[in-house]
Amino acid sequence: MQTRSVLILVVGMLCLFGLVMLYSTSGPQGEKLYQNPDHFTQRQLLWMLLGLAAAWVGARVPYQHWFKLIWPLLGVTLVLLTLVYVPGIGRTLNGSSRWIGLPRALGGLTFQPSELAKFVAIAMLARWYGDRKRPREGYLEGLIYPGLLLGSMLVLILFETDFGSTLLIGMTGLAIMFVAGAPVGAVVASGAVGLGGLGWMISQNPQRMGRIFAFLDPEKYADKEGFQLLNALYAFVAGGARGVGLGKSLQKQHYLPEAHTDFIFAIIGEELGIVFSVGVVLLFVALLLCGLRISGRAPDPAGRLMAFGITLLVSMQAIINIGVVTGRLPTKGFPLPFISFGGTSLLVLLFMMGVLYNIAGQGRRPRRRRAKTRA
Repeated sequence: MQTRSVLILVVGMLCLFGLVMLYSTSGPQGEKLYQNPDHFTQRQLLWMLLGLAAAWVGARVPYQHWFKLIWPLLGVTLVLLTLVYVPGIGRTLNGSSRWIGLPRALGGLTFQPSELAKFVAIAMLARWYGDRKRPREGYLEGLIYPGLLLGSMLVLILFETDFGSTLLIGMTGLAIMFVAGAPVGAVVASGAVGLGGLGWMISQNPQRMGRIFAFLDPEKYADKEGFQLLNALYAFVAGGARGVGLGKSLQKQHYLPEAHTDFIFAIIGEELGIVFSVGVVLLFVALLLCGLRISGRAPDPAGRLMAFGITLLVSMQAIINIGVVTGRLPTKGFPLPFISFGGTSLLVLLFMMGVLYNIAGQGRRPRRRRAKTRA
């Protein structure tokens, strides 16, 4: 089977499975908040249709065109990241200013600019390091200039108090710099400084520190920060190997507040058991291998870096989400790619899959070995 066919199959399975699980999971929250048990499923379906249109654009437009548009895209992204702080335009939830309210004509949907920043950061670095005329070994061209461009987005996202997206985009950016040939020592040092600064900011935030303490000792904080983690673990225990049955979850009945978003993987484990949970993990492994294969066969350095960055970002987001839900990482608000409720995330993810499909279509074909003829 061709790589592009595998990509479509894996992403399609994740999206359809996510829609089924969202329908099964989000009913109680939809009824409580909007008096409509299908509210979140309907919204996700709308975003999925928009995402499929975006994926079609990404697949049809040669990926080289995004490099030509990258500087205007970077400017638009910086403006959008700034607008989240403007009263009347930005939307604040749980102390974080991450969303822009769209007009009622668009259904009153909200847009999260940090999701767009994920693609723009990858494309910008791929364009920068993919330029054969630009030296990669020097500190100015190889690290400082691209680092400042990346940092301009990271600072704005960080002050939204979106530490998770800052960390994810930052790690992806440093990985692209590393594989592109930037000075290794400087890249490692930059990463260490960035992690140190992020750690200091987390230490000054009582809510984030509470999540760290709850991760270390969830039973002690069972009524507060450890509430979601413990209930997620209870879901896996209740599900066992075969699960309690689709739609029969107990934890989604307001015991697990983020059951339809960040902790949907726990409901998968409860309703469908370990087998389906492992199946989801294997789909993401297949997506990782498929993306790396596309990256390796891309026709130019910029295409290889873009495919690598997209693949790495999606894979790391999945790893972090699953790690959080299973208690292996501190609690952080990351949706599970293609499965959790999250409109902007789904839209941008499907668009990036379209771009990845386009890179695969332009990739180099493996050479066939000529059969040896006997004299």
